[in-house]
Amino acid sequence: MAATRFLLGNIVVGSLLWTITTIWAAPLIEPIKPISQIPSIDPLKRDVGRSLFNDPRLSVNGKVSCASCHDVQRGGADANVHSVGFAGQLTGVNTLTVLNAALNFKQFWNGRAASLEDQIDAVVVNPVEMGSKWEDVVKLISKDDKYTSAFGKLYHDGVTKQNIINAIASYERTLLTPNSRFDKYLLGDANAITDIEKLGYRKFKQYGCIACHQGVNVGGNMFQTFGVMGDYFKNRGNETEADLGRYNITHSESDKHVFRVPSLRNVALTAPYFHDGSAKTLDQAVDIMFKYQLGRNAPKDDKEQIVRFLKTLTGELEGKPLLEKSASD
Repeated sequence: MAATRFLLGNIVVGSLLWTITTIWAAPLIEPIKPISQIPSIDPLKRDVGRSLFNDPRLSVNGKVSCASCHDVQRGGADANVHSVGFAGQLTGVNTLTVLNAALNFKQFWNGRAASLEDQIDAVVVNPVEMGSKWEDVVKLISKDDKYTSAFGKLYHDGVTKQNIINAIASYERTLLTPNSRFDKYLLGDANAITDIEKLGYRKFKQYGCIACHQGVNVGGNMFQTFGVMGDYFKNRGNETEADLGRYNITHSESDKHVFRVPSLRNVALTAPYFHDGSAKTLDQAVDIMFKYQLGRNAPKDDKEQIVRFLKTLTGELEGKPLLEKSASD
């Protein structure tokens, strides 16, 4: 309501003041929505899920855990172009962040998992990532007294594949990052972001970035072709099977080079960018998006302002600010 009074109080002054104050005022209705609340999860289930998320025994040789590729304190991903699996193999695509993944409508770049549960199941048995068999994982976890005690309290049937998956997914659903400066702006604090960052948000909408990156997760809710306005893969060269994107799931020609649009929350912390990790910095990623998704050649100042805006999307995890990592822009 404070934002409403602020805007209406200036309408009668004149068109010039209206132009200035609409940049400064907190918006009332916007295509991006703030993260409102963290889901309530049984604390014991959350803690068990957290332990499993960090437990390398989920991998066949005890070398990697979920946290090996998803550092939740530094953007929820890692700084590698391709993550390293249990035996040193490289994944086919760049690791997506686990932070706010619960807000995505599908999981993985090609959208092959419909839920966090499906995603966890797939990673544990993936021959590159963890390489395990669920029966072996259940046996190992069942030998741990702390786990068996906790699972006995949480689940009537104790340690099972589905209960392990449920515990990890329950923990991941708490990995939301509210209280970004931009969220505070959306919630009415006109001073939460700077004038330049407000201009960047306005340019973000004017150029059309908002068409794919909107909603509470600033993306993550649709599929889109990578290279709408140009042949990104021809120009990059060395096309891989992973570059086919959703085609690998549907085998439909229209799904070639189609990927789930990534969330832009905490994007300043998740370099390198895109499924192939080809953009090392946020500036490079914005350049590529302008060229291949928008078909535009924007002024340098406009792109710099958009990058400034994107950096306001870094939130908090469990009430603490997320940390910069050395590979971030």
